[in-house]
Amino acid sequence: MDVKIQLKEADIPKQWYNLAADLPNPLQPPLGPDGKPITPEMLAPVFPMNIIEQEVSTQRWIDIPEEILDILYQWRPAPLRRAMRLEKYLKTPAKIFYKDESVSPPGSHKPNTAVAQVYYNKVFGIEKITTETGAGQWGSALAYACSQFGIECKVYMVRISFDQKPFRKLMMQVWDAKCVASPSEDTEFGRKILKEMPDTPGSLGIAISEAVEDAVKDETGKTRYSLGSVLNHVMLHQTIMGLEAKKQLKMVGIDKPDIVIGCAGGGSNFAGLAFPFAADKINGADIEIIPVEPTACPTMTRGEFAYDYGDTACMTPLMAMHTLGHAFVPAPIHAGGLRYHGMAPLVCQGIVEGLFKPRSLHQLKCYEAAILWAKTEGFICAPETSHAIATVIDEAVKAKEEGKEKVIIFSYSGHGLMDLTGYDAYLSGKLTDYELPEEDLNKSTSVLKDLPKPQIKKTGKW
Repeated sequence: MDVKIQLKEADIPKQWYNLAADLPNPLQPPLGPDGKPITPEMLAPVFPMNIIEQEVSTQRWIDIPEEILDILYQWRPAPLRRAMRLEKYLKTPAKIFYKDESVSPPGSHKPNTAVAQVYYNKVFGIEKITTETGAGQWGSALAYACSQFGIECKVYMVRISFDQKPFRKLMMQVWDAKCVASPSEDTEFGRKILKEMPDTPGSLGIAISEAVEDAVKDETGKTRYSLGSVLNHVMLHQTIMGLEAKKQLKMVGIDKPDIVIGCAGGGSNFAGLAFPFAADKINGADIEIIPVEPTACPTMTRGEFAYDYGDTACMTPLMAMHTLGHAFVPAPIHAGGLRYHGMAPLVCQGIVEGLFKPRSLHQLKCYEAAILWAKTEGFICAPETSHAIATVIDEAVKAKEEGKEKVIIFSYSGHGLMDLTGYDAYLSGKLTDYELPEEDLNKSTSVLKDLPKPQIKKTGKW
């Protein structure tokens, strides 16, 4: 069997898939501070209306504009690879495939939505976009996309990652974006946090607040905010990954995988691969779908399913999601892209429904898996991706113990060539495991007690 399974450019998907059309129970609506459902018009100061239309859409298939495809062709269709050397090392009967999203110009899956979002902002007449970033993958992706369309970009980068990952900051600067450490002196909320916690490592919630504040306070009306994960339209744009992967598996005679795996911080990488397969599961296919997160930030596995704000300053709508509380400040683990307090509402409803079975892993286990991956497959993965690889290894070993020839597919969400300081810390014995203490969890979720409560809606079918 081929190690690389390549689609022709003519075979690139021409539509995105919207899971909201097929969920057995629909998403519960975002709420305003008064507890009432928000209207599209209420989001208009933050997002352009053409993106808001996608955010609220329940249409199953949405056309991808040619202008977006023209840029995606630079690296898409992305290869599906088979990890044959890892299979051989593990002596597993499982076939392991991975969707290689490290081949994009910024080196991750993030441009799949960055290009789309910048295009829609450009069409709407927007001249500047603000955003936040954790590990820097989203910030560098948006900087790249803005450079393709001639739009100004400003990125608020979580302070601990700003310090740990200087080369991603340089990538943003190469693409003409301005990158500042968050919390910063550039916004009212940033100054407030710095006054209260001058030594804070920062959080994605804080950085989101700064980026939103920056956008909505532009009196010219020519600035909007862009989010790299969590929201429905971001999940939508990422499904090009799974749609390509389904075609590629069929090219080698595989109708469906047995197991689909992706790391999950806000949910976009996981959703991009998993949602097209979730549609098959909803329609009767026997597929196990596993999102994986760190024990230091156990949003899906230990967080509450609640209405919560997406940011620390409570500027965003309330969303029904698994959350650790909007004031949560995570431990400074090296998987910076997996340190968000919440999770995409579409992913969360899938968890409530039983379609997805989340897991959490310690970072030492993940780095051990990353080293094994590098020694067998040769590639150095991002710390985030290592969570998926560690789970793949667990499932491949399980398949060997059971004597079953399973097909496992996972998302290789990005390379780790900008994350070598984390590998240095691991190899020199400086990294330790960290599991969020129950006391800290209870404290961080206490902010939820006075917020509206979502209903638990599930069919019980899964």
